[in-house]
Order: sequence, then C-alpha cells, then structure tokens
Amino acid sequence: MMGKIDITRINDGSNRPPRLEIHQSMWAMMELEAELSLEAKLERIAGAGFTGILARVPEIDVRDEWKRLLNQYSLSFGSHCFPFSAGDLSAHIQHAADMDMLYVNGQVADSFVIDEEAIDLLGGLAAVSAAHSMPFCVETHRGKITQDLIRTVQYAQALPNLRFTLDISHYVLAGEMTEKQEKAEPLLDVVLQRTSAIHSRLSSGEQIQVDAGYSDAMLARYEQWWTQAMRYWLQGAKPGDVLPFVCELGPAPYAIRGQDGRELSSRWEQALILKNVAQACWKRVTAE
Repeated sequence: MMGKIDITRINDGSNRPPRLEIHQSMWAMMELEAELSLEAKLERIAGAGFTGILARVPEIDVRDEWKRLLNQYSLSFGSHCFPFSAGDLSAHIQHAADMDMLYVNGQVADSFVIDEEAIDLLGGLAAVSAAHSMPFCVETHRGKITQDLIRTVQYAQALPNLRFTLDISHYVLAGEMTEKQEKAEPLLDVVLQRTSAIHSRLSSGEQIQVDAGYSDAMLARYEQWWTQAMRYWLQGAKPGDVLPFVCELGPAPYAIRGQDGRELSSRWEQALILKNVAQACWKRVTAE
C-alpha cells in the first residue's frame, strides 16, 4: 500500500494526468440475459472499455481467482461496504488488504442516525480512512445516513474531509425532484463540490431506475449535475488522481419488470449509454 496520501482523493500512485475512469458495478451484472461466470462478466466489462469494477470483497476461498482475473483484464477494484461504526470500516479495510483496492465506497447506516451522532460517526470513518491511507467515500443513498439532503450538507460543513460518492438518483426519487427545485440546487452544489466518485443511474420522482431515454429533460439535468461534479473535482487535481464514474443499474426491483417477469429494457445496453454520456461530460469539462 502507498504511504501517506490525500484521502480526499482517489489516486493510483501513477504520474498520469488526472482522469475520469468509467467502471461497472458487479451488482449491475446480476441477472442479465443469462447468469454469466465471473470470468465472462469481467471479460465483457473489459471488452466494452470499462477500466474497473465496484464490488463487495470476495470471500477468501475465491479471492485468488478474482485477483488473477482482475489482473488479466487490467481492471481496477473498488470495494463496497456497509459500516455501522468506525470499527466496521477498519475491519473491512484490513480484511481486504490483499485486494489492492483503489478506494472504499460506503453506504453508512442508518437513516435514524442524525445530528451530532451522525457527525461523530462520519468523523470516525474519515479518521479510519486516514489511518489506513485508504480513500473512503460516503454514498448519498436513501435509507442511509445521507438520505436527507439538508442534514447531509450540515455534515459536510462540519467535516472538511468528508467525501461523497454522488448518487443523485436517490435524492431525485426521495424528494420527488421531477421539476427543477431552486431550494435544492444550492444544497446539491455542496455535495457536488465534495464528490470523489459518481454512481450513475437515472430516477424519476416515482421510480428509482428509469432508462436514459425516459425523459430528455431529466437526462439533461443529470448531465448538468455530473458535469459540474467533474468540474469541481478537476480543481486542484494532481497526477494519478482518478474520478470513478460507476454505471450502477441494478436488477429488479430496481429494474422494472413486465407481466412476463422480464425486465423492460437491457441494463447492459443502458450502461453503455451512461458510459457514453460520462465521456461526453468529461470531454466538455476538459475542453473548457
């Protein structure tokens, strides 16, 4: 593992210019048209131009296979965890120390932890991240400590090192933000300024996951948010810094099924659309 690093940045230790990397969620690879083997999934991901994955840490008995295949397909690894305490995060990082993780994404429990208790918990998680020199991003998510946008901004203001995995779909759904809401935008902007990773999914005010073609106006809003988060991230970015943009389209009940039990659209094809959208957003920002 690298020495002391800036834990507010995800960095691969290289001298490469700061860059966007588009990753695929392994959760999103579940229940596609056929259940694929691990190697088939990683081969498809790499073949489509993704450069990394987000997944739970594999069990010990299959970990060597995971590491071999990740190396074979030149895919980086971000891990996913669900900490209730600073000790949970510390144990997660130590348990996965042999996985050469790029960063840890956390859905922090739970939505009933608020105010000073929440600040203490999030501060403890940031301290663990620093102690292990492992970047840790708190995902904005319904049912978790970040489910309330107003309180999430208060936590960010109280904790300078708090960094987010931006998943705006949860705020659009939970707040029924189908129309532009002037009061929400300044709050979202605080989160965008603290974004170190992005999870891409479009939601409406009623459904957590809809196709990119569901609404041109809604897609344009997500593009604006993602582009602004990228713009903020580039400010002060250093060599080796990586901004993971994770395509995270989940199986049912996130995906909508018809009466025949089949999903109404192809999540894989939708992931490729989101990949193209991310590349266009990045091109726009870097051309400025």
